[in-house]
Amino acid sequence: MIQDRDGLYRPAGSTADGIWDLVITPETAGWGYSSLRVITLDEGQHVEFGTGDSEWIVLPLTGGVDVTLGGQTLTLAGRAGVFTAVTDTAYLPIDSAVTLTGTRAGEIALCGARADRALPFRYQPAAGVDVSLRGSGSHTRQVNNFGMGAGLECVNLLATEVLTPASNWSSYPPHKHDEAGGIDGSETELEEIYYFRFASAAPASAAAARAATPVGYQRVYGTAERPVELLAEVTERDTVLVPHGWHGPSIAAPSHHMYYLNVMAGPGQERAWGISDDPHHGWVRATWADRPTDPRLPFYTAPEQEAGEPR
Repeated sequence: MIQDRDGLYRPAGSTADGIWDLVITPETAGWGYSSLRVITLDEGQHVEFGTGDSEWIVLPLTGGVDVTLGGQTLTLAGRAGVFTAVTDTAYLPIDSAVTLTGTRAGEIALCGARADRALPFRYQPAAGVDVSLRGSGSHTRQVNNFGMGAGLECVNLLATEVLTPASNWSSYPPHKHDEAGGIDGSETELEEIYYFRFASAAPASAAAARAATPVGYQRVYGTAERPVELLAEVTERDTVLVPHGWHGPSIAAPSHHMYYLNVMAGPGQERAWGISDDPHHGWVRATWADRPTDPRLPFYTAPEQEAGEPR
């Protein structure tokens, strides 16, 4: 089921380009700043690319990777999968030549944003990622803020991972961040990418159920002044673009846990995630304090930092 008059839904494989499994650029998205790339690397496989006018965060979805820039190599141990652990990451500055080398076969995401200056090439350990819970009851979700808040410093890029248990709603209440100030003065102007992954919630003994195609739902809708309309049934490795407007809910079906990677950037001088809730739904936040969080969360926490580990 897809209602997409604005071309915001990009099914898995539809944006593949050469060695890249997924490519979203400002040009292909029809906006100014945000990018996402995903590549599959075998153990020992190399790929070289230039960062161009964008800064990037290297984020292992599965497997591990060595990241080499200017004669320096950072080793990202990575993880078995997005539902098993938080991962270490690396920051790539603009105008740089980079080599990725697979150390464990897997999929590597590169979250990008156009930037006007270079910050240092550097490493962030998994232990340095803020893993927190948001919402309550059936609205509870886990947030891995590797590129927001106290995560990696960037010029314009904001990026985070959200894990939503089966049957729960996230990106809720519906909110927007498409104009400076916005309804209540708190908004920042940001484009946003949603990239989806899923894990079966069926017991290990139910082999047929675990093989079922995952399903979730994503809603995007606009204002009278800036209309936009999307209701998408999303599945593994699908992508949704949010150029403007209210977005949410993101709904996980009872059969599958939902993961999405968010990548955001915009033209504002301040790098900040400032939102306005849809006034028809924002009252929901006031109900969270009276409800327990979902006991299935967190799926995992950040590991303890070892003495001497680089930050």
